[in-house]
Amino acid sequence: MAITRSAHVTWDGDLMSGGGAVSATTSGAFDGVPVSWKTRSAEGGANASPEELVAAAHASCFAMAFSAALGGRGAPPGHLEVDATVTFEQVENGWKVASSALKVVGQVEGIDADGFREAAEGAKNGCPISAMMTGNVALSVEADLA
Repeated sequence: MAITRSAHVTWDGDLMSGGGAVSATTSGAFDGVPVSWKTRSAEGGANASPEELVAAAHASCFAMAFSAALGGRGAPPGHLEVDATVTFEQVENGWKVASSALKVVGQVEGIDADGFREAAEGAKNGCPISAMMTGNVALSVEADLA
């Protein structure tokens, strides 16, 4: 059985001065989040970007995969804090998502630091969002027990 998720974007104007809004149409979890090229291609800004949305997807997918991996080792997590940093950079032909760097800090009993890092590496490789990026985006994970 396939599961689908959808998002919707409206856009007005040209690339440089225009802007739009993205909404989660399947869940309704967010609605009308502003996006623009101006804030996408510059540091900071009040608008979201596709890369920030990818980072959110990667962090949440990894957290689920990591939780399952730890549980499979008999050490289910008490608490995980996951950050994903997606790098969008200018290249010869335009722009590209170059990397996604995961960082996780966890409170987990029944596992040592090496086992925690090994499980994190496996979860990074096994997460479906990572799988979608593999071969196209550099992936990394830094894992520390709290």
